[in-house]
Amino acid sequence: MPSRASLSRKPKTRAAAATAVSTDLDGIDRLRSQIDAINVKLVRLLNQRARAAQAIGHLKQASGAAIYQPARERAVLDRVTALNEGPLAGEHIRRIFVEIISACTALEHPLRVAYLGPEHTYSHEAARMRFGASAQFAAQPSIAAVFAALDTSRADFGVVPVENSTEGSVTLTLDLLIDTPLVIIGEVLLPIRHALMSRAGDASAIRAIYSHQQSLAQCRNYLAANFPQARLEAAASNTAAAQRAAGESEAAAIASEAAAAPYGLQIIARNIQDSAQNTTRFLVIGRHPAGRSGADKTTALFAVRDRVGALNQALGIFARNRINISKIESRPLRSRPWEYLFFVDLGGHREDPGLKRALVALERTALFLKVLGSYPEGRQPAA
Repeated sequence: MPSRASLSRKPKTRAAAATAVSTDLDGIDRLRSQIDAINVKLVRLLNQRARAAQAIGHLKQASGAAIYQPARERAVLDRVTALNEGPLAGEHIRRIFVEIISACTALEHPLRVAYLGPEHTYSHEAARMRFGASAQFAAQPSIAAVFAALDTSRADFGVVPVENSTEGSVTLTLDLLIDTPLVIIGEVLLPIRHALMSRAGDASAIRAIYSHQQSLAQCRNYLAANFPQARLEAAASNTAAAQRAAGESEAAAIASEAAAAPYGLQIIARNIQDSAQNTTRFLVIGRHPAGRSGADKTTALFAVRDRVGALNQALGIFARNRINISKIESRPLRSRPWEYLFFVDLGGHREDPGLKRALVALERTALFLKVLGSYPEGRQPAA
């Protein structure tokens, strides 16, 4: 039988517990009041920023300056990231400010962005990552159609894939860059995280798997180990694969996780790509060159004479001017069989003194030289 002492202690324990709960609730209420007060300040400051952006927009329009300036955006994002002391991660701060910039830019002039569609593809994700949700996005059926949308002024900017870290270059994009008057004004480095999805979410029921041919290739080891008997079939896009899988009980699709909900699919497995570092590089194209940001890249193409040492001589120009070449790739010169154009990614902006000297020297010796654009170098976001 419990002692009188123990019986007398129970009410005190219950009372103490009630007091502790009350204290906790009081603490939560105080913190929520702080958050409410901060929210009031944030709304006022955001609208104050928006009014300043509107004023800048009017001045830009009066002077004929470009509304969207990649170098300025890069400077803003770098500065707010440097100011960050946590607990929010730097990548979170950058994403928040991308949306703030997007909303403020839309007050000046809603940006029309063409991308390789349909919706919920990685190209769509890259476009939203770069321009924020307040831009007007227009899905295009092909990479050529993205270029055409800018040529006919149906879009202000375009986002197209140019290279995957495991599957290599998108040659159609390279070919279209040869003849276009458009320029590269930016790049987006997007980590590719493939997901396997189906209508029922039952892995044992899968008999066919649909995806874009590059996505199938990027998951070949996973598929061989886990679905050796399944029929693999290439689709026009990952979103098209998701749409098709939604109509078949024994089919699955490989796509971005964002494609599952719109088509009523359930995720079977995430991050099924063979390479954890799988990244696709997208180019942002526009009509007007980007200014210097201080952390730039320049993409150019050139052709040299068909003689011994000609390419080595051309590349030596960059070495002498201490210009880093981060990529070089050849494409056939259509007008001359078995001769080639060379695409190069160079460190720096075309207006930087060293790179400017190198390009002038190359133009004297090359058969053909075209600077496709100088632009802020893309950053690899946190996975």
